[in-house]
Amino acid sequence: MRLWKRASGALKDQNSIWQAQLSRRTALRHPDIQKAVIRATAHYHLSFDRRNIDRVCEWIRISPCNLRPVLWSLSNRMHKTRNWVVALKGLYLMHNITNSRLHCVRHIGRLPFDLSGFSDGQGRQAKMWPFNAFIRAYYSFLDQKSAVICQQAEEKSVDGEGFSIRHELMHLLRLQSLIDLLMQIRPQATAAFMPLVLDVMDGLIIEIYDLYSKICRGIAIVLLNIYSGGKAEASMALNVVQKAIQHGDDLSYYFEFCQKIGVVYASQFPVIDRIPEEGINELKEIIKSFAEGSHLEESRQDEGRKGSVDQADGKNHTSIHEEEKSNFYGDDEFRTIITDKWESFDDDFMYKNPFGSPFLTYVQGSKHQEVPDMISFL
Repeated sequence: MRLWKRASGALKDQNSIWQAQLSRRTALRHPDIQKAVIRATAHYHLSFDRRNIDRVCEWIRISPCNLRPVLWSLSNRMHKTRNWVVALKGLYLMHNITNSRLHCVRHIGRLPFDLSGFSDGQGRQAKMWPFNAFIRAYYSFLDQKSAVICQQAEEKSVDGEGFSIRHELMHLLRLQSLIDLLMQIRPQATAAFMPLVLDVMDGLIIEIYDLYSKICRGIAIVLLNIYSGGKAEASMALNVVQKAIQHGDDLSYYFEFCQKIGVVYASQFPVIDRIPEEGINELKEIIKSFAEGSHLEESRQDEGRKGSVDQADGKNHTSIHEEEKSNFYGDDEFRTIITDKWESFDDDFMYKNPFGSPFLTYVQGSKHQEVPDMISFL
């Protein structure tokens, strides 16, 4: 029975290759790319064809225009297949494409095919459920990762290379959601001992360490610039740090599980560092200081508004008093004003010498003045 399945799978792959050779080249259909995709996703269940995987990625590196034929060929094959080996190889090929770090790959967005409800049609459901669950979880992670990469590229194109603490925190939250999806990929039962599944798990362990290291670097950058934000950013940073601490504990158990099923890379990587409690306490103090500062600013604004109201009331009272005085005295230009403010005249600051000439006037602090010429006054 196994020999018949292998022969049937090889015959299907060869038939697909013949059809690709006879097909006409169009904007989406490229015979050479289509053949490479078919060979990279063949029915052989013991290993991946890394040569053709690299060949497909090399087609994209040669020209970004080749990305559309690659995605078309891959999605066309994923829509037709009911075999878990072909589906898993297609997801693994898509994982290599998204990790190629090419500029055109950043704008793929959601995956062009849907395997969220995949079900193998080659065997009994009671026997194939571990493979179906593994493929569905793997697809969910890759679909979300491709969307996160596209969203980050769009934000950079809009905002440029400038740093925004809010955008950095949002990106860290998206990366943490990817780690949550990665930890849901757990091969069960017979799927945990298949060579293809173990090879995929080795790649996922590398993916986890890459994401976790990006999150740690992002947290360090955010903490250095935390005072440039406000209370909302500090609260988001606290949630990110607390989530990172939880991930540190969960990943330890996840790696232990991977080591038990024989994933090689799970035992080769160093132990994940924990975020110290001092950082959590410092963030809480920062949030508290932001809250106190906002309350102080609100109280100052209230006092300012109260002072302006009092000043306005005083001005209104003065204008009313003046209006009453105007009505009382009328519009007469000459009127008596009673006030306690003394008016000063020049005579108050000068005095005459009773023993001198009546024309000699002395000003306090001044020198002796000559007698004026009386003719000039005539």
